[in-house]
Amino acid sequence: MFLTRVLTAAILLAAFIAAVFWLSRDLFAILISAVIGLAGYEWAKLGNVSRWRAIGWATFCGVLCFVFSQIPESPAWLCGAAAVFWIVLAPYWLARGLRPAPEGAGPYVCLLVLVPAGLATIDLPNLQLLMILGLTWVADTGAYLAGRTFGRHKLAPAISPGKTWEGVAGGAICCIFYAIIWALFDPDLRLRVQGTLWVVFLAGTMLLFALSVVGDLFESALKRGAGAKDSGRLLPGHGGVLDRIDSATATLPVAVLLLQLLKAA
Repeated sequence: MFLTRVLTAAILLAAFIAAVFWLSRDLFAILISAVIGLAGYEWAKLGNVSRWRAIGWATFCGVLCFVFSQIPESPAWLCGAAAVFWIVLAPYWLARGLRPAPEGAGPYVCLLVLVPAGLATIDLPNLQLLMILGLTWVADTGAYLAGRTFGRHKLAPAISPGKTWEGVAGGAICCIFYAIIWALFDPDLRLRVQGTLWVVFLAGTMLLFALSVVGDLFESALKRGAGAKDSGRLLPGHGGVLDRIDSATATLPVAVLLLQLLKAA
């Protein structure tokens, strides 16, 4: 199982990096829109709808993502809407086990989670996209290792019993080191992040780390509510597409806004 998981991750990473650097923007937009469509399908199936309704919803999500990617102004305001959701609404719902969510809100939440994340993936410059995704991978790996080694106090036992506060602390520390290395070696950031801007930069890093945890917990809550272990079976050793992009759906839209603020500083 572990070998299968590692091999799948390696293949996915190699294919994604190749797509980021070799595909034209339109082809990359089509690819990411297709991924968003697959995630939309899994989301719909977690809602226990029929296969054909899920396919229709997947098509709608993917097409909507591609259409918005062709509108220059759309990433900013959609990422802003997603930021409000992830910073305010998602933690509020998680604190109450998603129970306060209005009836019938699922499809709208799905769009607000998936489409802005897809647009952010398409809109971010290549290196910045990989660095932001790298932050989520470092956060996940650091939290996993720290949790396995030191984990004692459960973070959200009703939603994800395996996650601990010690894991969160380990992931946060790893992200701080990652962000410092990123800022020192990225030529653009090295010029901008100086003096008091270091405080702002590291605070933004911690915000993205916190959102990666929220994104992970949010998808775990969706699966738990549906009585499912994984969102799908498409990726051997990993589950479904949603299982792989849960943290990124929360971090990418907010990262777009933070990078724009940093450039304006």
